[in-house]
Amino acid sequence: MLTYILQRLLWTIPVLLAVAIITFTLMHLVPGGPWDSDKRLSAQAEENLNQRYGLDKPLPEQFFDYLTGLAQGDLGVSYRNVNRPVRDIILDGASVSATLGLAALVLAVVVGVSVGLLAALRQNSAIDYASVGLVTIGASLPSFVLGMLLLVVFSAELHWLPTGGWGSVEQAIMPVIALAILPAAYLARITRASMLDVLGQDYIRTARSKGLREQAIVVRHVVRNGMIPVLTVIGPVAAVLLTGSFIIESLFAVPGVGRTFVTSIGARDYGVIMGTTLFYTIIVVLANLAVDIAYVFVDPRIKYE
Repeated sequence: MLTYILQRLLWTIPVLLAVAIITFTLMHLVPGGPWDSDKRLSAQAEENLNQRYGLDKPLPEQFFDYLTGLAQGDLGVSYRNVNRPVRDIILDGASVSATLGLAALVLAVVVGVSVGLLAALRQNSAIDYASVGLVTIGASLPSFVLGMLLLVVFSAELHWLPTGGWGSVEQAIMPVIALAILPAAYLARITRASMLDVLGQDYIRTARSKGLREQAIVVRHVVRNGMIPVLTVIGPVAAVLLTGSFIIESLFAVPGVGRTFVTSIGARDYGVIMGTTLFYTIIVVLANLAVDIAYVFVDPRIKYE
């Protein structure tokens, strides 16, 4: 197991390199630059800034300099935040995005798995039909549309919750719900399909014929064997939620990584764009690795040599 984990972590290096090359190339292909603004700088001022940050060098040399700094743990500086290190910007936003994403992930997993399991155990009943209907609505409703509906109902009309910001439970309720509904619906559909497949297996009928209690069958066999496809889905979902949602953080003025990333793209802040993209890549890789490790505990038949 340890060898497998080390190999997966080593594979992160070429993955990061590939993402860095693609991001750096696309970033410089987009028209405009970090000094474009409503108030145009003089040609001399732009030249001085480009010289200061090394943007006057050829692109291959700029990329090599960035990789050299990256190997030393330096993600560069922000051009629009008075030379503030990109690492500090990401760390500040990451704590907010992680808190928001973790709350949304817990809500999505609890609601999605519970609804999917209940629908599977009550197949073709009124509960099953109602669950499938709600899940379909949840899966069809984009998060930004749900977020705006929540703002209209609970902020503009009822005045129960603040429109945005971060720091209190009241401010977190709407963004957490808006972020969790879509993955919860997706998890519910995957859970229902997986549990129905397990319930139709021969060993479930054998367990029932032996007189085992239904609760024991569900807990020991149905849930445990049906969770593998669910875990596969939870990995990418966790990565997306924990790194932040661009739209939801912007909509509710949450100062997370997602909002920072959107702002940096509009400002052509190259250092922040590169840093946040690599940060997202690492989170996705680690989330997928965590899912692979969780397989071993859910299904002892799975072993990594």
